[in-house]
Amino acid sequence: MPGNPGTIPPARPVIGEAEIAAAVRVLRSGMVVQGPEVAAFEREFGELLGGRHCVAVNSGTSALQLSLMALGFGPGDEIVVPSFSFAASANAVRLVGATPVFADLDPDTFCLDPEAAAAAITPRTVAIMPVHLYGHPAAMDRILPLAGAHGLAVVEDAAQAHAAALDGRPVGSFGIAGCFSFYPTKNMHSLEGGMISTPDPELARTLRLLRNQGMEQRYQNEIVGANVRMTDVAAAIGRVQLAQLPQWTEQRRANAAFLDAHLTGVTTPPVAPGARHVYHQYTVRVAGDRDAVQAVLAERGVGSAVYYPTPIHRLRPYLGPDGSPGDWRLPETDRAALEVLSLPVFPSLTGGELDRIVEAVNTAAVPA
Repeated sequence: MPGNPGTIPPARPVIGEAEIAAAVRVLRSGMVVQGPEVAAFEREFGELLGGRHCVAVNSGTSALQLSLMALGFGPGDEIVVPSFSFAASANAVRLVGATPVFADLDPDTFCLDPEAAAAAITPRTVAIMPVHLYGHPAAMDRILPLAGAHGLAVVEDAAQAHAAALDGRPVGSFGIAGCFSFYPTKNMHSLEGGMISTPDPELARTLRLLRNQGMEQRYQNEIVGANVRMTDVAAAIGRVQLAQLPQWTEQRRANAAFLDAHLTGVTTPPVAPGARHVYHQYTVRVAGDRDAVQAVLAERGVGSAVYYPTPIHRLRPYLGPDGSPGDWRLPETDRAALEVLSLPVFPSLTGGELDRIVEAVNTAAVPA
C-alpha cells in the first residue's frame, strides 16, 4: 500500500544502547555466569517485592519447575492450574511428575476462577498455581484463604505481570513462591531468564542449590540439582531493564487507557477492583469472525496475536489415550480461546500508531 508507514508489531522488545553497553561491560569483565551481576539483579528485583528473597534462573519455566521441586512435589500430587495460559504453566507440573488439574477462568480477568479452583481440590491436591495472565493480578484475596483452608501451597505464575499488584501488594509476594519470566517480549527482559521470589530463606537456599547442580561451594554437592543458572550478561541487561520498568509500566497503562476510551466493536479488558493491570497484553474479545478482524488489521498494518488459541487441556500432551480432552468442563476457557485478540500496547507506541490501531479495529470489528 503506497504510503503505508509499516506494520505495527504485536510486541516491540527493547534492546537499546544501555543494554548493549551492559552486556559488553560484563563480557570484558570475565565474570559471565552466576557472578556479581546476578547477585545485584536478585537484590534489586527483591526490592520490587518488598524485600523478598529472589533466586535468578535461566527462564520462567525453570522458575516454575524449580519452585515445585524445592517444595517437594512429585508423583501422586495434584496441582490446580488454569488451562488458559501458556503451556509452561502445566508443563512445569508434569516435569516434576505431578498432575495438573485444570480449573476454569474468570471471564473478566482471564485469570483462575477461585470457585472453579475450589471445586478442583481433591485429597491429593498439594498446591494452587494462579497465573497473573496478560498482566492482570489473579484474585489472590480469595485464593490465599482457599489455599489456607485446605493446607495448600500457592505458587504464583507471574511470568507476565512484573509490577502488577492487588490492593497495593505486588504479585509474586502472595505465595510461598512467585515466578517471573524475562523473555524478550515481556514487560522487561534479560534476553532470556527467570526469577523466583519467596519469603522463606530456607526455600531460597534450596532453590539456589537446585539451580547449580546441588551445590553452593564448588564440588561440595549437597543435593541432586540441575544447571539452570542465569548468566551475568543476562542479569546486567535485566538490571538496565528493571530501572526502566516503572516508566514503561505507566506508558503501557496510558496506552491501554487510550485504547479503552476509543475502541468500539470489541470488549475491552475490564480491571477488577483494587487491581493494578500492567498490560503485558492488551486483550480484547471479538464477538464476530476473529480471523476476518485479524485479516483487516493486517491489511491496515496493525499486528495482532491470539494468546491462546488452544487451551492447555486441549494440547496433544494433555489429551487422553483416545485423543480427547477427557472430562474437563471449562466453558469460559473454551469461549475465551475463540474470542480473545491481543493488540499492540508496548510503551514505545507513538500517538500516530495508537490512532492507527483504533482506526483499524473500529473499521474491522462489528459490534455484537
